[in-house]
Amino acid sequence: MAAVLLLLLSTGALLCSCNAQENNYDRLSDSLKKGVDLALEKLHSHSGIQHHFLFLRTVLKSDIQPGFDAIYIYHHFYLKATNCPKGTVDSTGCQFRNDRPLIDCAVCYKTYRDQIEQEPKPYVHCVHKTALTQEMKTTRVEHCNRMGYSSGSPTLLASIGTE
Repeated sequence: MAAVLLLLLSTGALLCSCNAQENNYDRLSDSLKKGVDLALEKLHSHSGIQHHFLFLRTVLKSDIQPGFDAIYIYHHFYLKATNCPKGTVDSTGCQFRNDRPLIDCAVCYKTYRDQIEQEPKPYVHCVHKTALTQEMKTTRVEHCNRMGYSSGSPTLLASIGTE
């Protein structure tokens, strides 16, 4: 009886861990998913990448909402290699690998009505977590902070004219 119970529990845990990598991505808002997809597209376009990567988890996310359906998004997250080869279309059977370093990504972009705008140009920076330096982290944040106000709209719309 105990052996059957142990078998059922271990099977359930295996099924939960298989779906966990998809559920983390599925829990993201549509706007954040678009940023993760942008990072994955850029990562998978590199010739040196041999494995299929999937979203693991969010480290930090923030946004500025100046109004008029526009949002400036900053999303810092990890991607993890799977046992599937690069170019895999259906990743439901892919399992995370534990023998590869995480990919640390930061993206910032402007959305308008949940679509990524081309101006200002979306910023994507991904690097192996082990190679990430404090200088890189600082550069990411500074770039995204400048980008958020490059259009001037948050400050221009906030100003009050005199008659």
